[in-house]
Amino acid sequence: MFAFLAEHRGRLFPAAMFADMYPSANGRPSMPPQILAAAITVQALHGLSDFETVQELRCDLRWKAACGLGLHDLAFDPSLLAYFRRRLARSTCPNRVFEAVREVVRATGVLKGKHRRALDSTVLDDAVATQDTVTQIIAAVRAVIREVPGGAEVAGVRCSAHDYTDPGKPRIAWNDAQARAALVDALVTDALRLLGHLPEQELGEKAANAVGILALVAGQDVEPAEDSDGRDGRWRITQGTAPGRMVSTVDPESRHVHKTRSHQQDGFKAHLAIEPETGLFTAVALRPGAGPEHHEAAVGLELLAGEDEPVDAFGDTAYSTGDARQALEQAGHRLFLKPAPLRPAVPGGFTLDEFTIDTTTGTVTCPQGHTVDLSGPGGRHQQRRAVFADLCTSCPLRERCTTAKAGRVLTIRPHHDLQAAARRQAATDPDWQADYRRWRPPVERAVAWIVHHGNRRLRYLGTIKNDTWLHTRAAALNLRRLINLGLTHTNGTWHLAPAGT
Repeated sequence: MFAFLAEHRGRLFPAAMFADMYPSANGRPSMPPQILAAAITVQALHGLSDFETVQELRCDLRWKAACGLGLHDLAFDPSLLAYFRRRLARSTCPNRVFEAVREVVRATGVLKGKHRRALDSTVLDDAVATQDTVTQIIAAVRAVIREVPGGAEVAGVRCSAHDYTDPGKPRIAWNDAQARAALVDALVTDALRLLGHLPEQELGEKAANAVGILALVAGQDVEPAEDSDGRDGRWRITQGTAPGRMVSTVDPESRHVHKTRSHQQDGFKAHLAIEPETGLFTAVALRPGAGPEHHEAAVGLELLAGEDEPVDAFGDTAYSTGDARQALEQAGHRLFLKPAPLRPAVPGGFTLDEFTIDTTTGTVTCPQGHTVDLSGPGGRHQQRRAVFADLCTSCPLRERCTTAKAGRVLTIRPHHDLQAAARRQAATDPDWQADYRRWRPPVERAVAWIVHHGNRRLRYLGTIKNDTWLHTRAAALNLRRLINLGLTHTNGTWHLAPAGT
C-alpha cells in the first residue's frame, strides 16, 4: 500500500478531485488535499487515531513516501485531519475517496461477469459511554442552560432538583429505591418546567438541538407514577426500554442494538455488500442501530440500488422481509435470502405452511380439511385473517394446532405467496442450497476485515462522520485487495497484471 500510494497517489487522488471543497480564490490550502486524502486512507487501513497518524507521518519513511512528504517534513497538526474530514462530510460528495477507488475497480474490469453480491451487517460500538436516565436528564438540562439564551435565568428560578453547576451526580442514597424514584420525579419536573418557560425566540442550531434532546430524554425513560393519572406531574422510570432509546446526550444518534435476542450493544450498524469471489466491497452504509428505516432489509435495498444490472443477492433472514423480496424481484435480482423459520403455535405442532392458503380465492384449509374464508381487506398483499373458531372444538388435531380456547386464528401477512415460495425453494432446491452455502459465508470474512485493528469501536460522533469513516475504511481495504491482485497503471488506464507475472 505504501509503495503504491507513493507512485500513484496523484493519479488516484488528483487535485481536481477536491476543487469544490476549496472554492476560495485566496490561494491554495496550506496542506494539499491529495496528501490528506492519502493520509486518511492509510489511517483507516491501520485503524489509527489522528495523533498516531501524524506521529507515523513524522517518523516513518513509508508513511512519508505514501503521502508525499519530504524526509525532514514534520507533517502537520493532528487537527488538520479532523478539519479535512469535516470538509469532506459537508461537501456534495462526502464519500469521494470510496468513489475514487470504485472507479479504479470499474476500470480494471475485475467485477466484469461477477453477478453475485453478499449482504451482511455488524454492530460497531459507539465512541461514548452509555448514560443512565439521571445522567442524561442532568446533561440535557445543562446543555439548555449553556446554549439557549435565557435558559440559565429560567433554570435558576424554576429548577431545584439539583445544582446543575455541580459536575457530579446528585448526592443521594443510590441503593434506596424510594430516593432514586424521588430524584427522577424531581428531575423530570425540572426539565418540563424549563422547557415550558423558555422565552419565545428564534433558536440557532446548537440551541434547537439542546431543546430537542432535553424534550426527548425527559420523556423516553419515564412514565406517570403508579397511582398517577399522568396529570399531576409525578413520574417514575418506565418498565422496560423505550423503542429507539437515546443512550447518550453526547452522541444522540447512538442506539441500543439487538443483533441477537440475547446480545445487546450500544452503537451503530455497518451494512456491507461485497462481491464474494474477490472480496471487494461494492457498497457500504453506516446507520443508527434501531428503527425500521435502518433495518437490514431497508438498507439492503440501498446497497443494491447502484448495481448496473441484476445480481444474485445473498443474505440471511434479516434481509428476507416481504417488502424487500418484492422490491428486489421487481428490480430483476435473483434472491438467495434465507427465509425466516416458522414457529408453530404449539411446540412440535403445525406451522403456517401446513395449511393450504389460497390468497387468490381468499380461502384457508387446515390439516384436518376444514376450509374458512379470509377476512379483512381484499388483495393478495394485505394482512388478512382466517378464523376457525368452533371448527376447532371437536377437531382430533387440536392439540397439535392451538391452545387458544376460541380456536385457531391464522394471520396471513402481506406478500405471503412470496415468502411461502421462498421457504419451499430453500427447503427443497439443492442448487439454491449449494449456492447459498458457497457464496454467503465470504461476507463474514469481509466483516472481520472491517473490524480488524480495533475498529469494532468507533472514533467519531454521529452517523455522518462515522459513515464517512466506514466508506474510507472500505476504500482502503478495496485498494489493498486490488494491489494484492496486481493493480498497475499503464498506457493511461488501470488494470490488473496477469496471474503469475
